Amino acid sequence: MSKARETLVIGGNRYFGRRLIERLLAAGDRVTVLNRGSAPPPPGAEHLVADRDDEDALRAALGTRTFDVVVDQVCYTPRQAALARRVFTGRTRRYVMTSTVEVYEYEDSIAPVRESDLDPRTVVVDTGLPWDEPEFLAAHYGEGKRQAEAVFAAGPDFPYVSVRVAHVLGGSDDFTGRLAHYADRIRAGEPIAVAAGNHPATYIHVEEIADFLFWTAGQDFTGPVNAASHGRLSTDDLCTAVAAQLPAGRTVLREVEVGEISPFSFRRSYGMDNSRAVRLGFLFGNARQWLPRAVAETLGKDR
Repeated sequence: MSKARETLVIGGNRYFGRRLIERLLAAGDRVTVLNRGSAPPPPGAEHLVADRDDEDALRAALGTRTFDVVVDQVCYTPRQAALARRVFTGRTRRYVMTSTVEVYEYEDSIAPVRESDLDPRTVVVDTGLPWDEPEFLAAHYGEGKRQAEAVFAAGPDFPYVSVRVAHVLGGSDDFTGRLAHYADRIRAGEPIAVAAGNHPATYIHVEEIADFLFWTAGQDFTGPVNAASHGRLSTDDLCTAVAAQLPAGRTVLREVEVGEISPFSFRRSYGMDNSRAVRLGFLFGNARQWLPRAVAETLGKDR
């Protein structure tokens, strides 16, 4: 009988992170979840409490533990990546960082972007920026992830993967409020602000990204990989799907040149090419096929 895989999940104890943990447990992994104690992990997982930004506390919590794979759901800055690299070098055979489509914020292309369009080894890292300030971090989310990837990619001695996740939809536990934004306005017939020249984007269902991270944990490839369902969705597509759940509502789109726009409305393209993951063996669904289900799941509690 083979030994159970030792897996550590850092943070990510809700939404698709919780689904990932459940999949790992169901597969027979010995799962350890490390967070600051804000929420317990699903039953069956060991719980370690530490602040991942405190290196001494992190080392103390881990003790002498080693892992087959670490899945880092909450690495947002190059400082966090540098600390993690110091702590986990020689302690894990595989390090999976959950990254984002937002790392492509400077690669404005109508064609879906490939991983090679952003080589993290070419990204300049600046740990002196005010990464600890919440407002700065929120305004530089994509840049923080870019630089975090760059830290992990520096040198061949750290077997890392960065999963560049498309915009996630679905689930009754979607805490982002982004689809609710559309539902509220469609119910009331209020204008929905969208960008002039609005671009479509790639998306992934909450269950599918949990499946993808679980699959990635068991593979041996390294480097960046895009995770997105097939096909792109526009704001019109999202509104149509939401309106189908709210037949008494009315959709009113208002284009704006400058100023705040609705979530999932984009002044530039955020389409990702998923062909690397497909070649490696992952089977994605089609966004248009699962979109009605995702909207129904998310809005079910409001209907």
